Amino acid sequence: MNQVESKQEKKAMSNAEKQKRYRERQKERGLQEMRGYLSPEAKECYKLISEQTNWSDSVILSNAVRLTYAAYKNGQIGLLNSWLKNNKL
Repeated sequence: MNQVESKQEKKAMSNAEKQKRYRERQKERGLQEMRGYLSPEAKECYKLISEQTNWSDSVILSNAVRLTYAAYKNGQIGLLNSWLKNNKL
């Protein structure tokens, strides 16, 4: 069997199958997908962070979760929430 026949016999994967395979590989790497919707205030913050840092969505989200956790662990979550409200963010 030559390469042309071999390629023809392989079944093409659908986009859904490719996405599923990609998500499975990410999970195997220990990564977790998070989904949600951004408020208009959060969208503006996201835009500014993205422009100034060139970070990917994943990096922005990971850092946001880590910073929120750090504020929580250091007893500063109330201060952080107050600052966000006072600055209409």
